Amino acid sequence: MRLNVSRYIGLISIAVLASSHTQAQQFPSQDIHFITAYQPGSSSDAIVRFIAEKMRPLAGVTIIVENKPGANGNIATEYSARAKPDGYIVYIHAGSSLAANMHLYKKPPVDVSKAIQMVGTINRQAFMLAVDAKSPYSNVADLTAAMRRKGSRGSYATYAATATIMGELYKRAAGLDTVEVPYKIGADTLNDLRSGALDYGMYDPVFAMAQRRNGNLRILGIGVRERLQAAPDLSTMKEQDIDVDLPGWFAAMVPAGTPQPVVTQLNKWLNQVVASEETKRFLNSFGSDPWSSTPSEAQAQLLRDIKDWGDYVRVAKIEPQ
Repeated sequence: MRLNVSRYIGLISIAVLASSHTQAQQFPSQDIHFITAYQPGSSSDAIVRFIAEKMRPLAGVTIIVENKPGANGNIATEYSARAKPDGYIVYIHAGSSLAANMHLYKKPPVDVSKAIQMVGTINRQAFMLAVDAKSPYSNVADLTAAMRRKGSRGSYATYAATATIMGELYKRAAGLDTVEVPYKIGADTLNDLRSGALDYGMYDPVFAMAQRRNGNLRILGIGVRERLQAAPDLSTMKEQDIDVDLPGWFAAMVPAGTPQPVVTQLNKWLNQVVASEETKRFLNSFGSDPWSSTPSEAQAQLLRDIKDWGDYVRVAKIEPQ
């Protein structure tokens, strides 16, 4: 019997589409797990838990947040990328950090451009240059002048890939010789800043804004070209003659190969959460602006960032670990 190849392929395609449609109709039929690379109780962890809480009634199932900190996010990234691609493992992390790690490590655990499928973006944010609230420095120019005098005796805190790059770019633009001191989390830096063991730090906006409100930090400048709507009173480093532009963004993502109807459904719920006035107020309180997108727009942003971060690492002359 002669096999009609075209008809056979067509039947297979119909079967695959029907299977995907069935998966989308049945999704979700069990708990969804949100993976975060941050420590429990950290300010970045708060974003993940907020999104989980607001998405739970839309999904109609329990959303469990799992913390997998360590290795600058690589532990959580690898776990999420290698998970079963069925939509029940959702990774919420900074897309800019994923891109950075592709160049900060000689052997990243996974190629995120191929192993990760973006669901959608959550916000736009900027890392921030800050000092102790009682520091004598009131702006970037004050700090820069003092650090030039200190030379290699000056020191600053970092605890993330973006912080490392921003620190190096600031040093390069200002002609400084200060020394980077890496920490696990932002909270670990506060005592050293207060005691004078550190001169300044590069902080994510979630932590920086919370500590500003608590009276622990003074933010001198933000590392993007345009001011944030969430914090219009904070001037950019560019405005203060330091050309640093490192836009950051959080996103939800799933393992590559997750059925498209499932990705589309997750994106719909995510965008509903991000579009709400409550989410806007929440994100603004952490110094970030809400940002919604389609999965393809978010994927394109990731690919652009991977390219851009290769340039940042080369400009900053950072040797991959």
